[in-house]
Amino acid sequence: MKKKDEGAPPPDEKTRELKAQIDQNLRRVYEQALEEEVPDRFKDLLAQLRGKAGNQ
Repeated sequence: MKKKDEGAPPPDEKTRELKAQIDQNLRRVYEQALEEEVPDRFKDLLAQLRGKAGNQ
């Protein structure tokens, strides 16, 4: 009869692998977000704020 965890990596190794996978996924999502263009409505809002800040 085999044990349930036989042949599986130790818990510490499992945790490291899981953290590495999460890290890779977060980096991928972050890089994709950086590549997205800023919507025009945000650009307009920034321009308005800059204009108000220059008047003060």
